[in-house]
Amino acid sequence: MKRISRISVTSVVVLALTSASVAAADDGPGPLGVTADTVASRRSARVGALFGADRAGRPAGGHFCTASVVHSPRGDLIVTAAHCVDGAGGDLVFVPGYRDGRSPYGVWKVTRRFLPDGWAEGQDEDSDLALATVAGRDGRRLEDVVGANRFATGVATGATAVTVTGYPDSRETPISCTNRPTAHSRTQQRIDCPDFTGGTSGSPWVNGDAQVVGVLGGHEQGGATADTSYSVVLGREAAELYQDATAGDRAG
Repeated sequence: MKRISRISVTSVVVLALTSASVAAADDGPGPLGVTADTVASRRSARVGALFGADRAGRPAGGHFCTASVVHSPRGDLIVTAAHCVDGAGGDLVFVPGYRDGRSPYGVWKVTRRFLPDGWAEGQDEDSDLALATVAGRDGRRLEDVVGANRFATGVATGATAVTVTGYPDSRETPISCTNRPTAHSRTQQRIDCPDFTGGTSGSPWVNGDAQVVGVLGGHEQGGATADTSYSVVLGREAAELYQDATAGDRAG
């Protein structure tokens, strides 16, 4: 998961929920590159924390990565970083909208994990991406409960600003930051946002069209410092991964 050389959460800024103070992911008004406590909303509830299944009944302090809901035909799909779910011992659960030890939208058991060939065969940092399905609860699908962003491939890096939302493992509430990504290489993109420490691996990069165009991970498993984060460029391999993860949906 994201490696950091220091832990710094004191500079996280709490911003008022106004158009003048919250930066929109489509380059609307507001400061860029400022990290703030995430305002609880139905949209932010699409982002959640990953836990080992043994912590499902006592989640406080046990989360280790971030994931988010992406649209699928069966409404049961989440996206995160490959290094978050590959080799994770035992079963995992996803808690959307997790805050302060509470699970306002339920606890969802991860049922299947999908990894790109590049990661499965050699942990290639250009393939640090994963999709996973979750089981339904009480006859309802995850997407029915919290909605979903769309998983978008082939979007040019930096076409618009994006909002990154994640769960530092030293905090019990999520943080968000909006900024414009830049190219790190042909296969990697980067964003400058402070205080994205360990635990934020898997955080979605969401543009103003509610599309996930990046997932925190990739180079140095997301970044060696808290202030610059990375994502693989979501290209052909990401599109094939999504097809694999939803193939059963189409067949079913």
